[in-house]
Amino acid sequence: MHPFPHTYQASASAQPTTTVAVASPGLPGLNTDAPAEFDGPGDLWSPETLLTAAVADCFVLTFRGIAKASRLEWNALDCYAEGTLDRVERVTRFSAFRIVAELRLPRGSDAEQAEKLLHKAERSCLITNSFVAETTLETRVVVDAG
Repeated sequence: MHPFPHTYQASASAQPTTTVAVASPGLPGLNTDAPAEFDGPGDLWSPETLLTAAVADCFVLTFRGIAKASRLEWNALDCYAEGTLDRVERVTRFSAFRIVAELRLPRGSDAEQAEKLLHKAERSCLITNSFVAETTLETRVVVDAG
């Protein structure tokens, strides 16, 4: 890992009636728009869905690193994230994120250790650690039969 601080770059460009082009050096661009809840078309990524996806993505990547360091073998991790946008003290902001994670382990694995590592990943995720919003984690660990 590179020493801190890390710097990330992104840009966004639009005209009055176009989608917003989001870019970052060396990455494919995205077209975004307002979500349906804000009278947008609802068929493109929005800042709200990108933020919620970042929660899920960070959780999975954090778990991957923790599992590797702990020498936990695993088959698959499916993560669903749900962000709640609300008015809190007259300010519109995300008030909560819920993460639902299903981890599949090879036969004979230690499900209790895996459960602990899932919770460690939730506590260690730099995205959710950067929020004021409450984050909850629901887990399901499945040890494959064959």
